[in-house]
Amino acid sequence: MTTTTERLGTSRDRILVAGLFLAVSMSAFEITAVLTALPSIVSELNGERFYGATLAVYLLASLISVVASGEMADRRGPSLPFALGVGLFLTGLVVAGTARSPLVVVAGRALQGMGAGAQTTLTYVVIRRAIREELQPKIYAVMSAAWVLPSLVAPLIAGWITDTFGWRWVFLGLAGPVALVGVLVVSQTRRLGPPGELTGRSRLPMALILSVGAAAVLVGSTNRKLLVAVVLGVGGLVVCVGAVRSLLPMGTYSLRQGLPSAVASRFLATFAFGCVDSFVPFAAKNIHGVRSAAAQGFLIIGAAISWTAGQAYASKFAGDGNSSKYVRVGFSFLGVGALLTSTVVAPQTPLWAVFLAWMVGGLGMGLLFNPTTVVAMGSSSDGDAGLIGGQLSMADSLGF
Repeated sequence: MTTTTERLGTSRDRILVAGLFLAVSMSAFEITAVLTALPSIVSELNGERFYGATLAVYLLASLISVVASGEMADRRGPSLPFALGVGLFLTGLVVAGTARSPLVVVAGRALQGMGAGAQTTLTYVVIRRAIREELQPKIYAVMSAAWVLPSLVAPLIAGWITDTFGWRWVFLGLAGPVALVGVLVVSQTRRLGPPGELTGRSRLPMALILSVGAAAVLVGSTNRKLLVAVVLGVGGLVVCVGAVRSLLPMGTYSLRQGLPSAVASRFLATFAFGCVDSFVPFAAKNIHGVRSAAAQGFLIIGAAISWTAGQAYASKFAGDGNSSKYVRVGFSFLGVGALLTSTVVAPQTPLWAVFLAWMVGGLGMGLLFNPTTVVAMGSSSDGDAGLIGGQLSMADSLGF
């Protein structure tokens, strides 16, 4: 099968990037907004015991879709899988927004996770295939900002919507905009046809196995019976390690230079950042006595801002052969930021100091995030952009 890819012109570049930015922003907004509305959801539906499942199923479903959508893009082009991803996300919003039981909300979140995972992978694919190579690092930085910036406003907006109109509109209110943006992006990607004949076996069965293993680890980690927790946790971890070895690039575990080390760096960075970022609000409440959810969340906003600033700076020099330098510097800042932020466990530590300390960590994430994307996607061709984009997305999902 011959290549039908056409590089898009300047005006189409702008339209496409705007559509991708909006699509990514809506996914990011929905993740944070649901966290804000979830206490009201489980309270109204008497679903407290489904609280964790509502969050976990999103991740588990995305692990499957990042692989499936990448394979479909490499076989048939990105337009169809992007349309399917938007359709799944949209359906999930409607299902969750009209739910009368917590199990239906969980089902809706699973559909949303599958849709969002597909959109994440396909964003990498579309940029790799549609945008001129010299512009790609800056566009990757823009897409990262689309993930980070909504977290600044989502809690406030979602809280207002929940209090004023009810939690259902946190889901249903996004349905219309998601549909419109989906139509815009799909219309702009239709010309990006199949890049070539994809060979080899499908990786989807292994993605399903990974999802099952991850589910076992999550269930085991919250089970109060020690034997059950150990069996599920250890068994699930063994399954995950084997599945990840098959799904990620060969040499990821040994940090082989190039794509494997870029993917491994992303997993390690997102894992470290996620640990600290999720612990700071918890410590603010339970150690420092901060009762306001808004005040707890404010402590990590600085890291989101510095992440964006670091990414914008690093994108200016992407492709100059110094990617490894920015990754090393980024990890250094992330490590120092995490170490300084760990003082939050001491009640006498002023929270303004925690705020500033974690900004250092956020800056480190920004400095290393873009170079790892550029290295990973720069190693791809039109024919395997979906494969590599899926591997990068999977590293992020597993880390966070």
